[in-house]
Amino acid sequence: MKITAVLFDYGRVLSGPPDPEAQREMEQILDIDEPALQVAYWSHREAYDRGTLRGLSFWEDVAKDLHRPLSAEDLDALIRLDNKLWTQPNMPMIQWAANLHSAEIKTGILSNLGDAMEAGIFARFPWLAGFTHHTFSHRLGMVKPDPAIYRYAAIGLGTPESEILFIDDKEENVAAARGVGMAAITYRRYDAFLQSMADMGLDWLLAPTKVRASAQT
Repeated sequence: MKITAVLFDYGRVLSGPPDPEAQREMEQILDIDEPALQVAYWSHREAYDRGTLRGLSFWEDVAKDLHRPLSAEDLDALIRLDNKLWTQPNMPMIQWAANLHSAEIKTGILSNLGDAMEAGIFARFPWLAGFTHHTFSHRLGMVKPDPAIYRYAAIGLGTPESEILFIDDKEENVAAARGVGMAAITYRRYDAFLQSMADMGLDWLLAPTKVRASAQT
């Protein structure tokens, strides 16, 4: 299998699981428990990721659903904590992405992400600028698993879909990538990811000193 570019999801692939401390602080500001926050948060998250809502309006709608009037300071804090929630680094995958870049293998990010979240993760992680191309849903008004967003990412990478490996934590997003012709892996844990790479015959891609020679075959 010829792979000349690797396309990463951000959340739970380049970042780790949500930060529990940030989650607790958000619950305290809103004076609710975790299940109630999850319902309100995810009911508006697609609109935020699609760019229909921006960071401030997203949290205003969440607070409205929860019947919690909030000050401007509260809303600013929730945006900050939401960024913190998703900025726990997954160092093995981050290091692998850096190694790919050093070996001149193209790397991209394809993520469902709102505007304030994009600003927050770039402020926290300057290394994100090193990826060959970034596809963030809020800029385009479309979200995974829409096939069009995968094709946009492939064009941005300048790479045929058949030569892209896509990695995401959600099976529906992985299935959509396969539907447009990409190789794809569902990420759960790093050890399981390594096994999936071996099962697909892509373990050579994990060794950056071997990448250039192997990519030509």
